[in-house]
Amino acid sequence: MKILLTGASGYVGKRLLPKLINNGHEVVCCVRDINRFSPPETLRSKIEIIQIDLLDKASLGNIPKDIDGAYYLVHSMSSSSDYQQKEKESAENFRNAIAKTNARHVVYLSGIVNESTLSKHLASRKNVEEELSKGSYNFTALRAGIIIGSGSASFEIMRDLVEKLPVMITPKWLNTRCQPIGISDVVSILSKTIFNPKTFDNNFDIGGPDILSYKDMLLKFAEIRNLKRRIFIVPVMTPKLSSYWLYFVTSTSYKLAIALVNSMKIEVICRNDDINKILEIEPISYQTSLERAFNQIESNEVVSSWKDAFISSSFNLDVSEFIQVPSFGCFKDVKTDSFSNRHHCVDKIWSIGGDNGWYYANWLWRIRGFIDKLVGGVGLRRGRTSPKNLNVGDALDFWRVLYANKSEGRLLLFAEMKLPGDAWLEFKISENTLTQTATFRPLGLNGRLYWFAMLPFHSFIFKGMIQKITSSNKPKSLFT
Repeated sequence: MKILLTGASGYVGKRLLPKLINNGHEVVCCVRDINRFSPPETLRSKIEIIQIDLLDKASLGNIPKDIDGAYYLVHSMSSSSDYQQKEKESAENFRNAIAKTNARHVVYLSGIVNESTLSKHLASRKNVEEELSKGSYNFTALRAGIIIGSGSASFEIMRDLVEKLPVMITPKWLNTRCQPIGISDVVSILSKTIFNPKTFDNNFDIGGPDILSYKDMLLKFAEIRNLKRRIFIVPVMTPKLSSYWLYFVTSTSYKLAIALVNSMKIEVICRNDDINKILEIEPISYQTSLERAFNQIESNEVVSSWKDAFISSSFNLDVSEFIQVPSFGCFKDVKTDSFSNRHHCVDKIWSIGGDNGWYYANWLWRIRGFIDKLVGGVGLRRGRTSPKNLNVGDALDFWRVLYANKSEGRLLLFAEMKLPGDAWLEFKISENTLTQTATFRPLGLNGRLYWFAMLPFHSFIFKGMIQKITSSNKPKSLFT
């Protein structure tokens, strides 16, 4: 069967794609920007990639007419004033576009919406579900609560809290109950639902076997990590204070923190387990989900991370607009150095950031990240998805990967920190020379003042960084 996969570059979409291929389906991957979609090389020859924007009706004409079914895995965690209307409009446009194809089944991954009072985020998901259900095709909505897996937002936020705070003074919403589900079960349910007549024109809640409060989930997380943690719940934290607490302690953005806090006040408990019986699936426990997530992390097998989505920053970046580094009206800091082992040099470049640090004056990088957090930026806490691999679109601390080609020896990063302008950092290898270029395009007088204020630090940091990258590779002098 030929399946349209929206959200192919997202956390769930990246994990569902190989499952669909293994099941023998032909998959058409929908992305907003082809330049930031990097599927595994083993899959490239088996998929078709199209670029669409659900708010641009003209771009939806790129959808093939001969598809048999589709997945709608597009969500927004934005707190902008009109995001609910945009999500509804996107669903309407998608529904109308699919009506012009041969698709007979659409599957939507939504959120559990069983409470009478919903957060704006959950209410928006319910509205999207209602819009999609009006189509001429068979429709199935799968409603999930907290998804647990390596790289998932829930997992990474809990990891930040548990591993950084031995004692937590927390808001009262930690007593809210939920029914978490492992990412492996989400992928299995999604893959088995498509074209299954027993699921047509219905909605199902999907969850694991455990019903836990958020406090219980944190304590179980700590137990698995062999950490002793104490949690005290106070009733005085307003939603705004709770959002700030989550923002400063974890790697989440402030916009995402607001959406999460408002949603975490609502219980997300499954009505029944009908879908498990229909698909003959027995979901794994919360503890098993955590153990599998850590196994993947320890094996460097994290397939996707929520941090690589642009909702983890304040940017909605079109990679193609920034991949050509400008020169007019820009300040540049260019450093070059030689090396003797190209392979080793490339590996060091591709391992930069995250737990590996930036090789020189890491304490200054941490201070810059802390300052960025204070002014509402992403800081350094996003880290990186993989310790050695980088793909276009990946988050790398407060940078975003715009271009990554190991064979060419070029890595281009774009700054997502709060700046009075735009900034790029590029590593480029030519023969036995590494060129490291920091480019800054200032915005007004403040941008220019910022560049000159930082100039002494840049000279110090960037010189030390390139020397560290090439130091073990430099040709030895005949006199040493």
